[in-house]
Amino acid sequence: MTVLDTAALPALPRAERVRAVDDWLAGLLAEALAGTPRPDRRRGGPSPEPAATGVALVAVGSLGRRELPPHGDLDLVLVHDGRPEIAALADALWYPVWDAGMRLDHSVRTVSEAVSVAAEDVKAGLGLLDARHLAGDPAVTAGLRTATLASWRQHAGRLLPQLRDLRRARGRQVGELGFLLEPDLKEAYGGLREGQVLRALAAAQLADEAPADAGEAYAFLLDVRDALRARTGRANDTLVRQEQAPVARALGLVTDGVPDDDLLLRRVSLAGRRLAFVADETWRRVDTALVRRPRARYRRVRREPLAEGLVRQGDEVVLARDARPAADPGLVLRGAAAAARADLLLSPYTLKVLAVHAPPLPEPWPPELRWSFLRLLASGRSAVPVLEQLDQEGLLARMLPEWDRVRSLPQRHPWHRYTVDRHLVEAAAAASELTRDVDRPDLLLVGALLHDIGKGWPGDHTEVGMTVVAEMAARMGFSPADVTTLSAMVEHHLLLPDVATRRDLDDPKTVDRVVEAIGADPALLQLLHALAQADGAATSTSAWSPWKAHLVAALVARVAARLGSAPVPEPVLEPTAPQVTRPAPALEGHTEPVTVGVEDVLDGQQVTIGAPDRPGLFSLCAGVLALNQLDVRAARVSVAGGHGTLVFAVRPHFGRAPVPEILADGVRAALEGTLPLAERLRQRERDYSQDAAGGRPPRISWFDAEATGITGLVEVRATDRAGLLHRLTAALAEAGLDVTSATVETLGGDAVDAFYVSDPAGTAIDPAQRRHAERALVAAAGGDAPDPAGR
Repeated sequence: MTVLDTAALPALPRAERVRAVDDWLAGLLAEALAGTPRPDRRRGGPSPEPAATGVALVAVGSLGRRELPPHGDLDLVLVHDGRPEIAALADALWYPVWDAGMRLDHSVRTVSEAVSVAAEDVKAGLGLLDARHLAGDPAVTAGLRTATLASWRQHAGRLLPQLRDLRRARGRQVGELGFLLEPDLKEAYGGLREGQVLRALAAAQLADEAPADAGEAYAFLLDVRDALRARTGRANDTLVRQEQAPVARALGLVTDGVPDDDLLLRRVSLAGRRLAFVADETWRRVDTALVRRPRARYRRVRREPLAEGLVRQGDEVVLARDARPAADPGLVLRGAAAAARADLLLSPYTLKVLAVHAPPLPEPWPPELRWSFLRLLASGRSAVPVLEQLDQEGLLARMLPEWDRVRSLPQRHPWHRYTVDRHLVEAAAAASELTRDVDRPDLLLVGALLHDIGKGWPGDHTEVGMTVVAEMAARMGFSPADVTTLSAMVEHHLLLPDVATRRDLDDPKTVDRVVEAIGADPALLQLLHALAQADGAATSTSAWSPWKAHLVAALVARVAARLGSAPVPEPVLEPTAPQVTRPAPALEGHTEPVTVGVEDVLDGQQVTIGAPDRPGLFSLCAGVLALNQLDVRAARVSVAGGHGTLVFAVRPHFGRAPVPEILADGVRAALEGTLPLAERLRQRERDYSQDAAGGRPPRISWFDAEATGITGLVEVRATDRAGLLHRLTAALAEAGLDVTSATVETLGGDAVDAFYVSDPAGTAIDPAQRRHAERALVAAAGGDAPDPAGR
């Protein structure tokens, strides 16, 4: 009788283990066939066929793929052409397998039965795609493989969505392999299952074969699983903490003679992330193919412009026809920001082109690069997959070389659920929800992304991080004062949670300690509070419980009271030296002409508009700029002697410089009432749906400004969108308030607009007027705008 040394099997190399099992099973089938008599044929019938004719033993699952791990199950199918003695033959085959102590998943099918089951059960269909002939009649196995493949392709439209949903549900339940400290090598998203699914998608002819690096990642995970099972002696695929060092030693991952379990976990993370990334990209292609209607390939795909050099094509962001990747250093970040803001992804081809042709970033970064980077981070959750795209193509480390130090770096603290780099990305995403709570949302976003960057170097991560962040921030083009603030954020990012949870909040010395650490800087206090919330949310629920959040908020309130801070927005419009001035000609038809001047500055243009003062003038001018695809970065307005002067710092949305004559014509038409601004802006927003506002409500704040002679100061923080400034100022005009001065700033994805307003009657703004104005501003920030002239 054929015998298998099952005790020695786990120690064999994988190829030898598979060969030993193959030979053993082939011998068992031969013995079973020899010992199972076939029914007598009628006299005069055809000559007897060989015993193996019409029956085959087929391996599926890991044995079918020649990947059988130690202590792995045997997945076998006995395929036949209707032989009446098949039950006896199966018993003669299965019992020796059980007697040997092997775990067995078995079935007996005709080819038609197997294909029928595979057409209804996606798991069965997936398994049969790996069918491999072991023994018996090769023609039967060939028929099974041919029929299975044809059925898989025929029913792909129904089975593949089931398979996709199964993998996504399993990923939500088990987690992502790339970011787990004790990953399930098989079932976690990005694990071995993803490699098998990729082969199934290629078999359906809806995707290409997986790239070579995905195959290498899959092979490494197989090696890790084999070493883990050989070490534990069990059929377990979870790489638990206590087994990581022994597995690292078995795989030769040793540093200075010591098993490097961090290196093992980092390599597992990188492999899982690569498989997950390739799987995601492949599923996008498959989903597109599955929903394509007949002959859809002959229809033109709509292309919508998103930003300079970039368009939306279907559900992806691709390069515009006139894009120049090799000559445009800002294209990568501009494309990433546009994709995240529209909740899309960059197309794989676009990523490859950018990875090959994108030039190095200038140092320090010009304002436009920094602006795009902030808009990317401010996009919140939709920025996470885009950043992963940049990371997988090496573009993120090219922009931030320090990122490689923390890429897939494990964190051993039990509170942490992510690797260092993913924790930082998650912290930035959480910080995007808090940008309206701080005066400097740009510093909050960057500080959240980089607060733990020091963990990539030896030594105390806070002390190292201060130096690293200072260098990175200077390279990004932040001012020396901002660099100091970012460094302080890294230095003190644990201060508030540590003090709040370990000290008596009613003890004055507790507040003294915080004040001594951060100085009399209420803005830094704001940033540290928001950073603590984002850091905690990106760590785990244990790290940021409601109890801890309450303690930190109470501490911040006490420190703020000690500092006597009252956040009042300051005007923001940095002066720049003009290079070219092109004043528009005076226009007839007004006692005082409309004039428009355009100055080219370092980052865009500065537009100065002069016109007769009237209610809603600011709103009209802002609307004309928005209609001409000009993004307002900052603005000031002043009124003297019945004449309004408005200064806007703008950048063209699609790279076309503003034409003074066109702007002047637009302002004049808006003043005359022949240009329906509100209707035109609504149409533009319908055409470019990516400009739609986010789900967070705006925040409206009033400040007393009597010391300046201004009746009231209202600040609006809302999601930046096309025509927002026009809507807000129109809302104030509709509420019966004059905008006498304004400052406008857009940081990341949020607009921070402060308006000095007064009642035309010269009386103080009462609470009822404030409530009326607030309702109008909230509606305007959500997309509804009254007539810009207040009519």
